[in-house]
Amino acid sequence: MVLSKTASESDVSIHSTFASRYVRNSLPRFEMPENSIPKEAAYQIINDELMLDGNPRLNLASFVTTWMEPECDKLMMESINKNYVDMDEYPVTTELQNRCVNMIARLFNAPLGDGEAAVGVGTVGSSEAIMLAGLAFKRQWQNKRKAQGLPYDKPNIVTGANVQVCWEKFARYFEVELKEVHLREDYYVMDPEKAVEMVDENTICVAAILGSTLTGEFEDVKLLNDLLVEKNKQTGWDTPIHVDAASGGFIAPFLYPELEWDFRLPLVKSINVSGHKYGLVYAGIGWVVWRTKTDLPDELIFHINYLGADQPTFTLNFSKGSSQVIAQYYQLIRLGFEGYRNVMDNCRENMMVLRQGLEKTGRFKIVSKENGVPLVAFSLKDSSRHNEFEVAETLRRFGWIVPAYTMPADAQHVTVLRVVIREDFSRTLAERLVADFEKVLHELDTLPARVHAKMANGNVKKTPEEMQREVTSYWKKLLETKKTSKNTIC
Repeated sequence: MVLSKTASESDVSIHSTFASRYVRNSLPRFEMPENSIPKEAAYQIINDELMLDGNPRLNLASFVTTWMEPECDKLMMESINKNYVDMDEYPVTTELQNRCVNMIARLFNAPLGDGEAAVGVGTVGSSEAIMLAGLAFKRQWQNKRKAQGLPYDKPNIVTGANVQVCWEKFARYFEVELKEVHLREDYYVMDPEKAVEMVDENTICVAAILGSTLTGEFEDVKLLNDLLVEKNKQTGWDTPIHVDAASGGFIAPFLYPELEWDFRLPLVKSINVSGHKYGLVYAGIGWVVWRTKTDLPDELIFHINYLGADQPTFTLNFSKGSSQVIAQYYQLIRLGFEGYRNVMDNCRENMMVLRQGLEKTGRFKIVSKENGVPLVAFSLKDSSRHNEFEVAETLRRFGWIVPAYTMPADAQHVTVLRVVIREDFSRTLAERLVADFEKVLHELDTLPARVHAKMANGNVKKTPEEMQREVTSYWKKLLETKKTSKNTIC
């Protein structure tokens, strides 16, 4: 479903720059045109509009892969017309997905015997993967409560307030209470002790994040597991853990192999990971794997027979393309463990170059840790004249897309900028970005503090926290008014 609104009700036509060559009449913007137009005209009109999009390589807000090798691009184009759900027609594609599931499960140390197949599925991203994992936890909990003759109408999940919005979607769509552990300044991940305190008999699982969207930090899954083991012993419950490794699942095994966060911990029952992030595939692929077959209730699985074999399927959507599955298999066999480790090492080194460059300016406080997802989250040491939203907006003139945002409860007064380091972000780009930050700060320093002047309220003196919240609110509204064309929510 797409919800959209128009930027201008009066601007109802699309005008071609090349009208004299291709088409003489303008096209309706929000209605299907009455007549056909030449294919060259259709291409040119759309291509011209897309020129106004940002450059994906300079979009430092996104974790999603923006570059792949030409050979993989070719494979994806050759399979773009394959519908993955048609397993009868495309059995090899299904086999490639099964190979990916088994490789990823073993990467996450699933307790598989010799020749034993892993339990998991490819999805359109980590959002679908989390929905499937959440449904499995909910059904497991309901089945146990029914067998015990206990109420099963008030399930809940415990997470940190730093979780991605897909967890809120799951809770709302599937009627599960979301119990969030609030953050605090200088501690922007879920506190395992507070999380375990919030667990009760209706908790279907505790969700830990391996790579917070806000700061890239890994939550302490090992401590969470140990504390939850003790609570389960005391209460007789068996509350499990899900690890949302959307960003960190393809980082930790290569950079931090000794870190215990995966199926080595007994309470971790399922893990999701985004193939289109540090799995190094274009947008549209995620994975979810379960510890054992018993952790995925059979009533949620549909079985399809083809070519004389049973093919279980567990997805929310039906049709989807095969290209991303094939691309993921390409990356896994092309790079291997060595290749992924080299890519992640390089990302971390470039992250350190950027981090050190920003620190040398003397203007920023680094909020993110050195370990975790290779990103740099930072805030201005002095925001009395200009704030992070102004820096992000001014930086766009150099082509960079760097987000500014406020932290969740209870750290809303903290505003940060964040730069995600992907495979295609080089050391040269890191050094250039630091230089552009310095140019932006110098430019802002020469300007009057217009925002603060506008928000001065007589002689009423405000605290720095109140002023920061007002400035943040002002710039959020300002950025929203600058959006053009359609604002679309997918």
